[in-house]
Amino acid sequence: MPAASPSQLRDILTRLSALHPRAIDLSLDRMQRLLAQLGNPEATLPPVIHVAGTNGKGSTIAYLRAICEAAGLRVHVYTSPHLVRLNETIRLSGTLVGDDELLATLEHVERVNAGEPITLFEVETAAAFTLFAKHPADVVLLEVGLGGRLDATNVIEKPAACVLTPVGIDHTDFLGDTLLKIAAEKAGIIKRRAPVISAEQSPEATAVIEQTARKLHAATHFAGQEWHVGVEHGRLVYQDDRGLMDLAAPRLFGRHQFGNAGLAIATLRAINLFRIDVAAYETGVARAEWPARMQRLSSGKLVEIAPKESEIWLDGGHNADGGRVVAAALGDLEERVSRPLVVIAGMMANKDAIGFLANFAGLTRHIIAVQIPDRMGAMTPEALADAARQLGMRVEISASVSAALESLTRLAYEVPPRILITGSLYLAGHVLSENGTPPA
Repeated sequence: MPAASPSQLRDILTRLSALHPRAIDLSLDRMQRLLAQLGNPEATLPPVIHVAGTNGKGSTIAYLRAICEAAGLRVHVYTSPHLVRLNETIRLSGTLVGDDELLATLEHVERVNAGEPITLFEVETAAAFTLFAKHPADVVLLEVGLGGRLDATNVIEKPAACVLTPVGIDHTDFLGDTLLKIAAEKAGIIKRRAPVISAEQSPEATAVIEQTARKLHAATHFAGQEWHVGVEHGRLVYQDDRGLMDLAAPRLFGRHQFGNAGLAIATLRAINLFRIDVAAYETGVARAEWPARMQRLSSGKLVEIAPKESEIWLDGGHNADGGRVVAAALGDLEERVSRPLVVIAGMMANKDAIGFLANFAGLTRHIIAVQIPDRMGAMTPEALADAARQLGMRVEISASVSAALESLTRLAYEVPPRILITGSLYLAGHVLSENGTPPA
């Protein structure tokens, strides 16, 4: 049988996208119907660690995966969205699902669904559960797609742990326009008597999480209360009631990554299902990788276009809190080695451009606005440029990321610049594809 081709995967995704309900709504009804028709594969999975939150979900899962694999465990992973290929969303015991198996599973789900209204994310999630049920593993790491309470992943009745990364303002058109409303949606993944492990939260989010957990008799493990993580002499120091660990710093760059790594450690120690020694924690924290999160691009087609010896960083941050942690990471870089900063930004139209770009106002006045290619709902460069001007930033518009990088070669820099490409995971995926360095 011939191998599946990229065009076959594109064709089935196009067919499935056409089944999207006319009204955009968050609901578990379609998902529960489809899973029942598939024989409820989600009910036969290994222990599931379910992760929700606004920022840091993917990085936290990257640490969980790396630590578990360092301990010799087989790990299935479901994350979203993909950057370049859909295969990135599903890992089977550490390896991205192959084209053939992914296509066959999507076709199976398509046949079972029989043309009923369904969202593409629901189909992809059902396919992931079907694949996870077929392949043995020790643990499943499951990332919420949007919100939590009504997200397609929220069909796991008895998770091993419910994890909450920092909750902030995002997706207000679906989740509500206040932190309280958004936190309530995120806390919707909490299940009866399943331990809840949370990053540091605002007082409003903390209150909502605590109230939800109390109703469901779920023990809570909050950063700054039941566990603590910090930086000492450049190393990660983690402490809870079981003791203290002095570990290597995360490979992922930015001070916020210490918090994400700490959350992963706290989760595995709270559920206590696996034998994980200090060496596995050390190895996992030091090895974890997650693309498009303050990722340094050191080679590739786009790097060759940029000014010689410049630094190029890629981050998919797209909300105010995401911009804040990236700006802090850039501040740390500036303290180490000072370079002029240029921000190449492209965003979706439903995002708060002013709130995001405001984080960089004290670091640079040079913004280049681009449009995310081939993406419906992308913000126009003109609208993004207007947001930057309102912040007093010098801004120009470029036809593409490659054109923006090329334009910088015509400027006279005493020191090669530090370039940040940011504003959207969709833009990040385009950059990785065009650069020839897709996730593996």
